[in-house]
Amino acid sequence: MELYEYTQYDAVGLADLVARGEVTAAELTGAAQDAMAAVNPRINAVVESWPAEDAPAPGSTPLAGVPFLIKDLAVSMRGKRVELGSRLAAGNLAREDSFLMRRFRRAGLVTLGRTATPEFAYSTTTEPVLYGATRNPWDLTRTPGGSSGGSAAAVAAGITPLAHATDAAGSIRVPAAGTGLFGLKPTRGRVSLGPDADEVFNGLAVHGGLSRTVRDSAALLDLIQGPETGDPYFAERPRRPYTEEVTEEPGRLSVGLVTTPWNGRAVEPAVLKSTLAAARLLESLGHRVDVTAVDLGVSWEEFVLANARLWSANLVTWIDGFAEAFGRPVDESTVEPEMLVSYAWGRKVSGAEFVQALDVRNRVARSIGAHFEAQDVVLTPTLPEVPVPLGTYGRGAENADGRGWLEHLFHRSPFTAAFNVAGTPAMSVPLGFDHATGMPIGVQFAAGHGREDVLFRLAAQLEKAAPWSERRPAVWAGAAARPA
Repeated sequence: MELYEYTQYDAVGLADLVARGEVTAAELTGAAQDAMAAVNPRINAVVESWPAEDAPAPGSTPLAGVPFLIKDLAVSMRGKRVELGSRLAAGNLAREDSFLMRRFRRAGLVTLGRTATPEFAYSTTTEPVLYGATRNPWDLTRTPGGSSGGSAAAVAAGITPLAHATDAAGSIRVPAAGTGLFGLKPTRGRVSLGPDADEVFNGLAVHGGLSRTVRDSAALLDLIQGPETGDPYFAERPRRPYTEEVTEEPGRLSVGLVTTPWNGRAVEPAVLKSTLAAARLLESLGHRVDVTAVDLGVSWEEFVLANARLWSANLVTWIDGFAEAFGRPVDESTVEPEMLVSYAWGRKVSGAEFVQALDVRNRVARSIGAHFEAQDVVLTPTLPEVPVPLGTYGRGAENADGRGWLEHLFHRSPFTAAFNVAGTPAMSVPLGFDHATGMPIGVQFAAGHGREDVLFRLAAQLEKAAPWSERRPAVWAGAAARPA
């Protein structure tokens, strides 16, 4: 299969070709490897690749035979490295598959490598010291976002149509917005984090994926959702498969429009223009859109402080664990400066302060959850700005402590983290484009707990009304060998 042919299809389309015998999974693997060789040296999205291990039966699932990539964090593939983007964890080998990896295999996905993440996924740009910066396929001088920036860049450039991602404060939605992809953060408890963890960042983090089409993300979530033995809680199972939801109309929805983030920072004109255009599109499709305010339940200062306490305290356990396991020091030779100050700050978080942070999580979840009793969906910009140049994140935070670093991150992405704390689903949809910079713009939609069905129906309607999958970044595998 030629690259220009391979990159024309989404994951469901490729699996259908395999099911009908028009192409083999091995041929798809070869195409994905060719795509990786063609574009990865320019974008640095995939940090390690390997030959296919799995040979799924054609047609056995809606994704059987599709090439796939996993993020270098939170998922373990037996015998492969999982280094969390850190020199401290360099060489860390997984002894067994995690629950999610088992589900990827049962889904018929053919995993071919792992993608870049910032150190410990503790940023919304992907510029780790361990493997170097990942570059945005739309503009190689800019960040693709993070922390799932490697997966986003790989999918956007056509290496695979679908890739694993995680999201604890926007890490699916931020890179989706930055690279012109669709990305949905599921409800808390929708996908198991076991067996090595019951929660990550105390329920703020979830597993999901990044894709060029809505139906690919729907198919993936169908195949990985559901509890595993020992999970502390789980989301109610969906009434029907999400792949069925994307074929149905959403009905007339009540949509709340928010254009000012909780921290009050300004939104760039191009982003505001795209968000308002999305609101007008919704109205043209029959939905009711009203300007609204979503009560966070706490002040922004309380919100940032609570997140900093939860994030940094969890970071301490990760850093101490790897330092002990590998006999490595915790200093500038193994850990990046922002993580060192967050680690030092986290060591000072008391048990009482940690419990207070969990109380803030509860208040935010109750307040945001109550909002969705009055409105079906909330619409916001995903990000307040187009993707910034590489190196931007480090400026202005040189003297920050652990709280200051997280506030710095949330300033860059003030619309996304609240829905992680609330545990509700949210998605970034690539409806906008900034012609001045040539960069895609994502808009965010959030819904009530367990209502991924509403989001998938709406996303499919928007995809049909304002299709985006034919947009191509400057670095695109399909252009590498297209016939004249």
